[in-house]
Parts: sequence; C-alpha cells; structure tokens
Amino acid sequence: MKLAKTEKKPGGIGETISVIVQALLLAVVIRSLLFQPFSIPSGSMRPTLLEGDYLFVTKWAYGYSKHSLPFSPDLFEGRIWGSEPKRGDVAVFKFPPDPSLDYIKRVIGLPGDKVQMKDGVLFINGTAVEREKIGTIEDVDITEEDRAVDVYRETLPNGVTYTTLDLTQGAAGDSTREFTVPEDHFFAMGDNRDNSSDSRFSVGFVPMENLVGRANYIFFSIADGASPLEIWRWPSSVRGDRLFKSAAE
Repeated sequence: MKLAKTEKKPGGIGETISVIVQALLLAVVIRSLLFQPFSIPSGSMRPTLLEGDYLFVTKWAYGYSKHSLPFSPDLFEGRIWGSEPKRGDVAVFKFPPDPSLDYIKRVIGLPGDKVQMKDGVLFINGTAVEREKIGTIEDVDITEEDRAVDVYRETLPNGVTYTTLDLTQGAAGDSTREFTVPEDHFFAMGDNRDNSSDSRFSVGFVPMENLVGRANYIFFSIADGASPLEIWRWPSSVRGDRLFKSAAE
C-alpha cells in the first residue's frame, strides 16, 4: 500500500514574519548602501530645488560613514571608501550642531579653500566666481516672492554652472569674513543666497563624516503643499516639467 504524499501548505505566521524580516533587511541595505529618497523641506536651494521635490540620493558617491546607516549608530568613525565631494555637488549631510537633521546644500569650498562673499559676489581663493545676470523670475512657485526676482548664473572654477536667486541687495550673507575651510571639512551654501542657513551662518564648516550622499535626479515634484499620496490633486499640482530633472542644475 502506497502512502499518499502530503504537501506542506505554504503560509503561516512564521513564513509571513520571515518574508517581512527579509523585506526590511533588503530595504535597509538599499537605503544604507545604494539610494535614499529625500524630500526638499525648505526653499534654501531655490531655484534649483523646490519644496515638494522628491529625489534620490546616491549613498556610494562619497563612501560610507555612520550617518549612512539609519539613526546614525556610533559603530565607527570616519568614512569607508571615502571620496571627497566636488565643487558644485548638491549634497545631503547631517547638520553639524544636530546630526538628527538632514540638510541639503551645494558644496562650494573644499579643504584649504578660502571662501568669502563680497557685495553678493562669491570669491574662492581670492578670485571672483564668474557671475552673470540672466534675467528675472516672477513665478511665486519658484521664488516664494510675489514680485520679480533677479536670477544669476554662477560658474565655479571647475566649470560647474547653476542658477542662484538674489532676493535682496545688501542682505546679511552678501558680505562675509573670509572663511578658511579646515581639513576633512567642506563649505556649503544654498542657491537661494538670501534665504539659506548655511556655512556662512549656523551650519559652519561641515565634517566630511557628515555626508549622506549626492543628490542626482528629481523623480517626483508636487506644488501647493500637496502630499504625493493625494492622487486626486496630481492633475493640478504635479510639476511635470521637473520629473527626472537634474538635482544640481
């Protein structure tokens, strides 16, 4: 007499838990080593990045530190496979006075550089960065200002170009002392020069260890303070012209 073979039925609490744990581990690996989604929380990088932009940050661009891991566990110091950012990179980093906060700014100065603002003009190592007025913007969604705002194109010494806003003549950050960037640190500034808390002010010099990753492309953008989950608002609020746009230009 042959005994009928019994098949093990799939499912059960144990298998469900196993699948969930594997999925969570995979998500942690991807977020820690490859990509991390990031949403723009403020207008400090206008007109390059707007509130409501969602982008991916590449985690391997500058190597890995404790800040590459969720909650920044104090497992090791420094960076593994670290590489220095380039001038003009738009980078996400941990706010030095409070590493629980993520900041996103443009890398302007590298170790040993002397950085200064004079009457709204950026100087690096004593030389004025090329700055050309290219027009004005009157779109409140881009400028947050109900008036025309001057727009400038800056070109860094390495050829990286980007646009900046000039909201006010003679603003607090338009003229500064000369900053000398220390070893293993960088100097960061927002493209919205008159409305950015950056290395000129409370951020100070940023340790290389605080780098999280480099911003690459915008994968979604929604205006009017809408949530991406509010699908019914997409037809009127999604900024279609910003999808897959570079996050650094």
